[in-house]
Amino acid sequence: MKKIFYIVLLVSISSFSQEIALLKYSGGGDWYANPTSLPNLIKYCNANINTKIKSKPGTVEPSSPDLLSYPFVHMTGHGNVVFSDSDVINLRNYLSAGGFLHIDDNYGMDQYIRKEIKKIFPSTDLVEIPSNHAIFQKPYLFSNGLPKIHEHDGKRPQAFGIFVENKLVLLYTYECDLGDGWEDPEVHNDPIEVREKALKMGANIINYIFTY
Repeated sequence: MKKIFYIVLLVSISSFSQEIALLKYSGGGDWYANPTSLPNLIKYCNANINTKIKSKPGTVEPSSPDLLSYPFVHMTGHGNVVFSDSDVINLRNYLSAGGFLHIDDNYGMDQYIRKEIKKIFPSTDLVEIPSNHAIFQKPYLFSNGLPKIHEHDGKRPQAFGIFVENKLVLLYTYECDLGDGWEDPEVHNDPIEVREKALKMGANIINYIFTY
């Protein structure tokens, strides 16, 4: 079964034009937050790291068979998250077969998402990703690890991950608000250097999934 899913993902990744997607989850959280973030990240990556990603991201539900068509799926929001049994099975198959899920806590998701991640990988704990990991090294160097984009309560930004066969397949960015930094400039009025930092970190994530 695992090999079948893996073949589907390889076809998507190796195609001329890739497509990435936003995860539409249940539970009441605003999965649709930051509507301009993914299109802006795509535009930045296509212009700066030679990707060929379709300009408009897809939208996919966790239990949908279409999930397996996307090499990268982004998840964000502020509130509750609930994965059904079918969501959990499909997400586990997707991630175990070579897919990648980036969960960006948009402040308020943490207390909900951790227990849902545990449903997907009950025998595996989230681990903090060290600053010398490849995802922080290229194409842009982040020598201190995950950058801080927005301040909320004085906590340091942290990147957590789930690894399958030593490969990072789930990235959870916490106390960072990375997706906020990808949004249109007028949404948060962030300085240019802050937006650039966020977009570069996003480009590193995209680069990682297509090269490792």
